[in-house]
Amino acid sequence: MRLQDHLYHVIQSLPGFIPETWLAGAFLFIILSEILLKYSRWQSQTNGILRALTVILLTVAFGLVFLQWNDLGGYLFHHLIYLDHKAGFFKLLILTATLLVLLHVQLMRTDLPAEFYSLLLAVVLGLFLMTMAVNGLSMYLSIELVSIGSYLMATLGKGKTSGEGGIKYLLFGALSSAIMLYGLSLLYGMTGTLNFTSDVFAHQLTQNPPIILLVVGFLTLGGVLFKLSLVPFHVWPPDVYEAAPTPVVSFLSTTPKAAALLLLMRLLSVLPADFQKLTAIIALVSILAGNLAALWQNDLKRLMAYSGIAQAGFMIVGLAALNQTGFESTTFYVTIYVLTNLAVFLLIDLLGQITPTLASIAGKGVMYPFLSVCFTLLIVALVGLPPTAGFTAKLLVFSSLWEAYQTTGDQLLIILLALGLLNAVVSLFYYFKVPFYLFFRTAASSSPADRIPYTAAIAVSLLTLTVLLLFFKTDWLLDWIRLL
Repeated sequence: MRLQDHLYHVIQSLPGFIPETWLAGAFLFIILSEILLKYSRWQSQTNGILRALTVILLTVAFGLVFLQWNDLGGYLFHHLIYLDHKAGFFKLLILTATLLVLLHVQLMRTDLPAEFYSLLLAVVLGLFLMTMAVNGLSMYLSIELVSIGSYLMATLGKGKTSGEGGIKYLLFGALSSAIMLYGLSLLYGMTGTLNFTSDVFAHQLTQNPPIILLVVGFLTLGGVLFKLSLVPFHVWPPDVYEAAPTPVVSFLSTTPKAAALLLLMRLLSVLPADFQKLTAIIALVSILAGNLAALWQNDLKRLMAYSGIAQAGFMIVGLAALNQTGFESTTFYVTIYVLTNLAVFLLIDLLGQITPTLASIAGKGVMYPFLSVCFTLLIVALVGLPPTAGFTAKLLVFSSLWEAYQTTGDQLLIILLALGLLNAVVSLFYYFKVPFYLFFRTAASSSPADRIPYTAAIAVSLLTLTVLLLFFKTDWLLDWIRLL
């Protein structure tokens, strides 16, 4: 293809890349604004101004994605990325979560460095690219953009532990990236292309022994599994969650998982059916490892970290089904998980105060009854019990797995179904520590209750109401997902 044709194709792709171009410009604008504000008379208000500008820029990005909705569907930049309604939906979910994280920062007056806002925009840009990646090159570059920003964000807390958590995150992330890059090189050697959607890629894969495909595929998925905190790339969340500021943890525990899940959906849709077994095994081991480790935790952030590993395992249960119902149920699951997790981390900040341990929330059910009831309902959603959308999410993923078992007769799927249901019961033992300490333990000190901002209570109540409402009105979200 001539250079002129390449340039023409790039120019033709630009209209579909407007939100990403806007975010790249927003990233540079925030960096420039930070530099100028530090040498201006508004130096003391730098964080507040940058936060307001970031909210405005992300809101505009939300509008651009929404306006683009009717024009979605097509490859951009020579099949490096694919713009479809799935990508559009996940972009809107990521932007919603990011705006809620900024609300969290505002409500709690979290003392974060000014660099947080530029890093946030860079990571969101990387997440956008992850949702559209259909090529090994775009997959690797987008994951690295997200990873580098995430490493830096994890070190923004005060104290020695924050730096240690960030270094551990960097080391494990670098290892997973190296493994993924090695897998991609092998994949390219086997197929002669990194375009996952090409006929050549699919044909060449079938010419290799299944065991070789599984090993190479597992290596290639290393970066995606790391972002989802799935076994064996699951060892980083506890230390990072414990050390990083709570709003940063809220962001890192939700948005990268959403983008990585869509990327995993795209990869599994083009890989051979043998990967169904590999996905089922990873899901099962992750659920077991996360649940068993969470049983012994007393720190709320570490508890959420280990439970997040189990939740990620439940998310890919739907993908192990390798059917349309599974993809739909997984999308529903991750949407509910994102909303629930954002609310839980806001409540941890509100009630856990300086040291977010189970002991720190003891007796808070008497001091803050409304927030404690909301906390309990959100915990019920994470367990997967009615009357919350968490129950619907787990019901949908297990239903898709049962449907796949009836179609294929694969015994591994029924084992995953049985052990998944058993582990949902096991999660009761650590999740319900939270309401137990809230309502049935007394506070260590009898100091008067701090005043909770009304805006924080409203934000928590709206998120909790959404999780409850989607149990009774599941079709409001599910019908939209089915159109993707």
